Amino acid sequence: MLAFPHYLVLALLWVAFVITTVVAGVAILFTGRYPHGLFHFNVGVLRWSWRVGFYAYGALGTDRYPPFTLAKTDYPADFDVDYPEQLNRGLVLIKSWLLALPHLVVIGLVTATSASWWAARSTSSTVAAGDGSAGTAGISLLGVLVLIAGVVLLVTRRYPPALFDLIIGINRWAYRVLTYIALMRDEYPPLRLDQGPLDPGETGPEHPTVPTPEPVPVSTS
Repeated sequence: MLAFPHYLVLALLWVAFVITTVVAGVAILFTGRYPHGLFHFNVGVLRWSWRVGFYAYGALGTDRYPPFTLAKTDYPADFDVDYPEQLNRGLVLIKSWLLALPHLVVIGLVTATSASWWAARSTSSTVAAGDGSAGTAGISLLGVLVLIAGVVLLVTRRYPPALFDLIIGINRWAYRVLTYIALMRDEYPPLRLDQGPLDPGETGPEHPTVPTPEPVPVSTS
């Protein structure tokens, strides 16, 4: 409920994100460069999305309300991508669907709901039973983990560090892949689950990606 205003804005921003990514892809194909304005806008959309996810049901990682801005702030969870001075013109044609396929399969298994599986299963039963209600709901593995974290927080007001690390690791992997398929970098994302409070690529507190997951009280009000 509290995040609903963000969802409304993000719905519009993601429509623009898709359009700007297509435009950027054409620009990269001809020039080898990602237009600065489009790059910073798209990074801002991903940044805003991650903040809302961290606040809501992507992690339940903080009680601090996310800001309505594309810019970097001092919010506990942040996101950034270094601007590439030059990109491979040929890779732009295959990064988003072919090269990223192994990642998309793994991330899909972890973050996709079971609705599609139930829908496929119910195709034959619908003919016999006359309804397709089996294909109307589902929950992802990430959703299950966040649900468990929410129940523990509700009861104990403490976030289990190991569970926090795992949830952040899944989100970190997903956003790296999203950055790659959005054509922002040529470096292939690592096929690994990097857990912990800081991205392994970060070197110090000047990169406050997420708060340290120590078992401190977290308000659920």
